[in-house]
Amino acid sequence: MSDKEDKKSYFISSSKKLFTNKKDDKNEHYFDGSTEIKFDGSTEEKKNGEVKAEFEKLVHSQVSKIINQKYDDIVLLSGAGSSICSDGNFGKTVSQIAEIIFEKMKNKDGLEVSEKKARSNVYSLSELANKTRYEEVDENGKLKGDFELENFISHLIRYKSFAPEKGRKKFEKSLNEILECIRDNTTYDYDSSKLKHAKVINTLSRKLKAPHKLSIVTTNYDVLFEEAAMSENYTVFDGFTFSEKPVFDEGMFDWNLVREIPNIHTKEVEYKDKVINLLKIHGSLTWEKGEDGQILRKDKESIEEIDKMVMIFPSSDKYAQSYQTPYFALFAKFQELLRRPNTLLISTGFSFSDDHIAQMVIEAVKNNPGLTLLITDFNIDQTSKNWQALLDLMEANHPVSFLKATLNDDLASYLGEQDEY
Repeated sequence: MSDKEDKKSYFISSSKKLFTNKKDDKNEHYFDGSTEIKFDGSTEEKKNGEVKAEFEKLVHSQVSKIINQKYDDIVLLSGAGSSICSDGNFGKTVSQIAEIIFEKMKNKDGLEVSEKKARSNVYSLSELANKTRYEEVDENGKLKGDFELENFISHLIRYKSFAPEKGRKKFEKSLNEILECIRDNTTYDYDSSKLKHAKVINTLSRKLKAPHKLSIVTTNYDVLFEEAAMSENYTVFDGFTFSEKPVFDEGMFDWNLVREIPNIHTKEVEYKDKVINLLKIHGSLTWEKGEDGQILRKDKESIEEIDKMVMIFPSSDKYAQSYQTPYFALFAKFQELLRRPNTLLISTGFSFSDDHIAQMVIEAVKNNPGLTLLITDFNIDQTSKNWQALLDLMEANHPVSFLKATLNDDLASYLGEQDEY
């Protein structure tokens, strides 16, 4: 291939590499491994259309071989990318949230008098950095090149435990303002015209036979999956009791909904369809810590005190926090799902940058021969250490494959419409 190339992978497995490449002629070239897909057409436009259609058919065919096997269990692992859609109204990356925080917590210099007074009860970012001796924010409250929001929040949370009494309330209010900003920028209402959560839930649920049910594991705080499931009349087992005031009870995941078949000659039962598990392993906008230590589920509008929210905020201490209640129970359930035989795990919008989750998946692939993994993302040509570890497992002939797709764009098509090809 030419030195001047723009390679983009669409599907990768141990036996198949499907990618495009823009070379010197600036045209998109389609490859099946080392072989370029070519057709003779009456016009250049027709030829390119035929090549693209054949390429897409090959990608769908490879995904179909994985998806259309008979699995006992299917697990969907969803990260921040699953809340993002192309119009920009849903989903924000950590870096985007960081920029919002920097703008909100900017220095007071240059502000109008009224604005200065309104901001006098909280510290600016540079004041927080100076007060806590954090060195990755410059004197103007701007991030340095190597600034990481997760590390900064972890630094502030650790400082909170030994902050001096003088200025403590102002410090806590400043920290809460940052956390509130994260909460407010991860709160969305489900919109079926833009989001495809419901379509993915329907497609995957239909592939399972009761009593097995689809399990969705998400790191997101938002309630898009709950609202999507509700719009399709699903019953969601999210670890909370079916009571007027739902309380977290990890045993709820092991239950199902059944009814007796009205026949005196049989004791068979019928399982209710449209039932899913939902494991929110980093917490939720709708969870609150009660006075007695119980975890309650409420309407997101009714939870206002940031200290009572049950959410693992972006920080470098996420691994340690996962050992606390209720996260430990949720992670334990996720591990149990990964150990089951004949299971398909699909990831969407999850970059595998969270080491504590990535290592769980990597070890499961190594130790469970009955686990098949399909990793989907908007870009599968990634180089992080965990991503590379998964690529290495694929090359060692473990059942790991990579697909360029996103939940709110083309993933549903790959999962449920392969039969058209």
